[in-house]
Amino acid sequence: MARRARAKEGLDTELADLPSELRWREWMGRVEAVIFASPEPVTRDVLVRVVGRDCNLDLIIDDIRDELRGRPYELVAVAGGWQHRTRKGFADAIRAATGLGDQVRPLSQHDSLILMCIAYFQPITRGELSQFFGKEVSRDMIGHLRSLGFIAAGPRSPQPGAPYTFVTTKEFLSHFGFDTLRDLPDMEMLEDAGLLSKEKLLAGDIPLPQDDEASADETDDSF
Repeated sequence: MARRARAKEGLDTELADLPSELRWREWMGRVEAVIFASPEPVTRDVLVRVVGRDCNLDLIIDDIRDELRGRPYELVAVAGGWQHRTRKGFADAIRAATGLGDQVRPLSQHDSLILMCIAYFQPITRGELSQFFGKEVSRDMIGHLRSLGFIAAGPRSPQPGAPYTFVTTKEFLSHFGFDTLRDLPDMEMLEDAGLLSKEKLLAGDIPLPQDDEASADETDDSF
């Protein structure tokens, strides 16, 4: 069925008439063009539509990356797909020329702590988050993270009242440069660095910043 669909589209994916080297170059060009044209990370399922059945996409991606060495942009694995992104070393130049770097969505320390807990302990309820911090996590705070596209409603919790849980999104992965949740920093590494203690979190011993307005001025767009 997939081959019939490709034939109907009029795209020769096998390229059997081309020598192997030219066939490979054509597949590389198609894959890079599809990724370049997309504003979102492109998944494997999309890319296989433009190459032959025997094409190894991982090797294609590796060859494209090799050709981009020394260029101001690179091909990265993010949010379950691939995307072209400018290298971090050119951020100042982009900001100076376009101001785009000044439009980064702000995350206060307050927001970052909440988002970190959702990422590590999802699916998690607002009540459980409040318990972690010994202070209520407001609906407005959850709404802010949802408006940024970083979290979404998850399955209902089996707790009494079946409250909603919250989970991170593909936008979260994309924004922070993760391919999957398995790319999150290891919990033990964070504990060793003194950045996070699971025991303290579960005991509610990590307080949120007391002054919400002050913390909102201290933006932190890292994770």
